[in-house]
Amino acid sequence: MAGSDAGHALASLGLAADFAAAGHECIVYTGLRWETAAARRGLLVRDLPGLAARPDEDDSDAGAKLSVRAARMALELAPLLALERIDLVVSDSITLAGGWAAELTGLPWIELSSHVLYDQSRGLPPIGAGMAVGVGWRGRLRDGVLRALGARSHARGRAQRAQARRGIGLPPVPAPSARFVATLPGLEEPRPDWPARTHLIGPCLFEPTDDEFTVPPGDGPLVVVCPSTAESGSDELTPVAFAALAELQRAGAWGRGAPRVVFSGLTQPAEADALPDGLVSGLGRQDLLLADADLVICGGGHGLLAKALSARVPVVVVPGGGDQWELANRVGRAGAGEVIRPVTREAMTAAIIRVLEDLSYAAAATALAATARQTTDPVAQAQRILDERKRVHACD
Repeated sequence: MAGSDAGHALASLGLAADFAAAGHECIVYTGLRWETAAARRGLLVRDLPGLAARPDEDDSDAGAKLSVRAARMALELAPLLALERIDLVVSDSITLAGGWAAELTGLPWIELSSHVLYDQSRGLPPIGAGMAVGVGWRGRLRDGVLRALGARSHARGRAQRAQARRGIGLPPVPAPSARFVATLPGLEEPRPDWPARTHLIGPCLFEPTDDEFTVPPGDGPLVVVCPSTAESGSDELTPVAFAALAELQRAGAWGRGAPRVVFSGLTQPAEADALPDGLVSGLGRQDLLLADADLVICGGGHGLLAKALSARVPVVVVPGGGDQWELANRVGRAGAGEVIRPVTREAMTAAIIRVLEDLSYAAAATALAATARQTTDPVAQAQRILDERKRVHACD
């Protein structure tokens, strides 16, 4: 189960592809826009019912969107799960209806976080602030005060969800059998209170097309520009990146040759005053493209960041709103990229030069990619959950 936004739907499709490869039958409830892409991988997509807001629902109220609508959707989903004879539900962390429908149907379910873990920790500053852990007693005091300032809004959200669950006959607190966190372990901040039954499974990557990019010829560095697919992403990324790369091409002082530029996106690039020479743009397989890339210029969304870093490619990040600021700063602190805010052509040009000329950025990206060895196999973990459930039922 996942909403139709690319950042969540593609991660769920990637995990479903892993299950299918292991011989399991999968249905992905999401937006039908992904039906064709899923079929290429042998996956069945069904429309996620009730996803669109109704006239009497306030789509700007995040609490209502995550709770009231989730309860309504869960009531629509539960009979579908029963008819399909589902054994296990995996529900995206913001698509609460999936897990709630599983509980209504008496099914085990797993929560999938298609990014780093966003549970607040007693050992971290507020998640989303992009801040490093405070050092010394002053730093710990700062983090504690900031956590306290946000505690009321977190409590209000929990109360909204509890009320919505009670309204459909569920206990106030959700009870997933496990939680999967689909990120590179190197992007997680160490915390003293890692939740029980929560497993790092590594990024769930999915290619929505089989088309391949025609990479521009030459021996200059290959730069991939990929803006965020989220509504909160920066609109300035593409035109500013194009202007900076066109300037570097004109300068002609690059020892390796002029940068070669590929724009990768689900939509056409935004209008720009300047375009790099030889620009290639479109929708193609990013995994093959990144295998030869020297730099990725992207928003702060987890999907592309994780894909680039998994391919050992350093990044220049132009974060938008939401969780992008947090992720961008984690990458910056790891030394695998440069973070730009505010976005100017001068800052973009300087960041591109630094990342391409200083090999430490690529080395840091390679180190982050290597942390994938510390992950748990999600298919095997899910099978253990089902096996344990069968043993319990046999004993009963």
